[in-house]
Amino acid sequence: MSLEREAAVDRLETLIETVDSGPMPVPVREVWVYGDLALGMDPIDRLDVYLTKDILLENDEARDQAYYDKHGVRGVGTAVDADWADEFPDAVRANDHGHVAPERCLAAHLLDDDEPIHLEVCNTSFEDNVTQRLRGARLREDYTQLLDPRGVCLWVDGTWSSEAFEKLRESAFAMPTLSASLEMLGMDESAANEAAAAVHAWREDQDGVTVRGDVV
Repeated sequence: MSLEREAAVDRLETLIETVDSGPMPVPVREVWVYGDLALGMDPIDRLDVYLTKDILLENDEARDQAYYDKHGVRGVGTAVDADWADEFPDAVRANDHGHVAPERCLAAHLLDDDEPIHLEVCNTSFEDNVTQRLRGARLREDYTQLLDPRGVCLWVDGTWSSEAFEKLRESAFAMPTLSASLEMLGMDESAANEAAAAVHAWREDQDGVTVRGDVV
């Protein structure tokens, strides 16, 4: 399944409208698009979206316990907003340890399971996380953990970038290849080519919605 560029940009708009109007499981501060759509490809195989989230400041331990007693899931009222969970119970998602997973809740709230969309969720900005993930991928020698650095910021704290959306529609962003981008971040040519190949191979194996969350 692929998306025409115009349809992908429209889908981004509806996603951001959902974020903008709320409520959300956790506060979202930034929305970025990166990869194929930012490059201007048409059609695209997958739509790559990055969300910068804030840590939930709510600490309603009583509602956390009440939700656990009823559903066997921890973290509602402490890790995700309890009012949101009450309004959108079908979007509550937990990890393998039975604790609510904010990134999975965001994916369930924003996306349909069969959409060719990858969602990255982190508490730090896209640009900062690019360098953090590159450092971690090199240390672990697992380049599938890289974050493609070719990104475009579309929305920050309620403010839309109409210019960015216009450029997306017109395929007006000038972006280098992934390997060249990684070289700009300090990788040598051979390692950058190897890393780019690993990222492309990982993406080709994905189907439907995928989500990855980390904390820096």
